[in-house]
Amino acid sequence: MNILLTGGAGYIGSHTAVALVEAGYAPIVLDNFANSHPVVMERLQRITGQALLLERGDVLDTPWLTEVLRRHRPAGVVHFAGDKAVGESVANPLKYYRNNLGGATSLLQAMSAVAAEDPSQPPTLVFSSSATVYGDPVRVPITEDFARSHTNPYGHTKLVIEDMLQALQTAQPHWRIGALRYFNPVGAHPSGLIGEDPAGIPNNLMPFVAQVAVGAREHLNVFGGDYPTPDGTGVRDFIHVMDLARGHVAAIQALLGRGESFTVNLGTGRGHSVLEVVAAFEKASGRAVPYRVTPRRAGDVAQCWADPSLARQLLGWQSRHTLDEMCADAWRWQRENPNGYRS
Repeated sequence: MNILLTGGAGYIGSHTAVALVEAGYAPIVLDNFANSHPVVMERLQRITGQALLLERGDVLDTPWLTEVLRRHRPAGVVHFAGDKAVGESVANPLKYYRNNLGGATSLLQAMSAVAAEDPSQPPTLVFSSSATVYGDPVRVPITEDFARSHTNPYGHTKLVIEDMLQALQTAQPHWRIGALRYFNPVGAHPSGLIGEDPAGIPNNLMPFVAQVAVGAREHLNVFGGDYPTPDGTGVRDFIHVMDLARGHVAAIQALLGRGESFTVNLGTGRGHSVLEVVAAFEKASGRAVPYRVTPRRAGDVAQCWADPSLARQLLGWQSRHTLDEMCADAWRWQRENPNGYRS
């Protein structure tokens, strides 16, 4: 059964491709490699023992995307493609509105066109949403019925796309849509063959910590040491990328099985501070991670972690990996690939 992954060569997409193969699906990777690397395809073949299909192109190209869908007739689509750095979105908001909102609109138009040709197969979509749609939450843990808001353009694009999907389903109830609001993906595949490989200076905590540990960067900047948290640093719900990948498989299975749409959090249900992550990574790597506390970063919130009980109820899914395991897998990836996919 074919499943199309837009942005499938990226960090979360590539790990989801592995999980789909393990579950008996045939993932088709669609990517323009703007934020990923073609070598990922060879790494995926080594992990899965299969040469996965690749469609190289841009989701903004609606006619081409429509033809891809016609050729492969996937049972479902998982939409990862887009830009994802909070800080960059604050500095360059138009890039995010163009790529994220434009890409989602293009995909929905293409799926609608193909679905109209074969009404027997309802369009099925899993959308890669984000906990940023909760803005600065009034309390934790966060449940799906919390009021939504945003503190940065990246989060705003996720919120708007969720609204687009709701409006589409109201107009066309035959759509089957799962929105996954995931928290902070970290770690890597245990093989060390695929992992997070940010271009330039990492925008997320774990890859920056890993680069400091491997000696590629001098020290970590901790953005804010005066938050109302136990040690003054920001607290986040870090989730292993393979747990997240399994969540996408569970979402596809639920949509194809029951056919009912849903929106769920994917997280561990526990928050860890920046300094806790630093300590865990030092333990996993046996290396020191020097850091400096600097002023808060625009768009960040003090603390954010999930109540994942709805995902357990609707999808039969829950996280398995501890912070120590996340750090161990992230360190293995960084140690064996010091320059990422360019190693």
